Amino acid sequence: MIAIVDYGVGNLFSLKSSLQAIGCEAQVTGDPQQLEQASHIILPGVGAFGDAIKKLRQSGLDKVMLQQAQQGKPILGICLGMQLLFERSYEYGEHEGLGLIQGQICPIRQVVDEQLVIPHMGWNGLIFPKDRPRSPIFATLSEGDCVYFVHSYAGFCCDAQTTARTEYGALLTAAVQNKNVYGTQFHPEKSGVVGLKILKGFCELEGNR
Repeated sequence: MIAIVDYGVGNLFSLKSSLQAIGCEAQVTGDPQQLEQASHIILPGVGAFGDAIKKLRQSGLDKVMLQQAQQGKPILGICLGMQLLFERSYEYGEHEGLGLIQGQICPIRQVVDEQLVIPHMGWNGLIFPKDRPRSPIFATLSEGDCVYFVHSYAGFCCDAQTTARTEYGALLTAAVQNKNVYGTQFHPEKSGVVGLKILKGFCELEGNR
């Protein structure tokens, strides 16, 4: 069973529908016991980093996430959920993240030309690093396959764990991985056939159960 973390932030049910479309049993839950019993965990999120990490900690689910990551369970953070995996964020102040991915979350305006609209919203192609093996969740994709983004912040100082980038006036971090912990800045559940391939690739990862 795939557990979708419910901590009061995120587009939970479209994600569940996407997982059901590829034949994966999914449960939206904030119950620590169900997260522990799940084979895989997905951490969604929309909104501001500070509010989201506060809700995650108030619920105690931050400790569950860290424990399950340590045990080797496949974990996927999506959009803000990916950002929460980082060490810290500079969105409206400075906030400590879960620290599962090295790096920090910063405004993309610092590298994106002023002529381009922020938030970066729409379909963009994925660019995979040439100096390392393809991440398993992208195994069935082709260079340039497009996915759907909506964001004003992105991961920086995370090159060693970056598994995909996209170009929007600059090269931006599109996806990251640290062992069994994965993150996508884009929304697979809103990315059509390509997004379903990514979710399927994640669900097929060998877990710790």
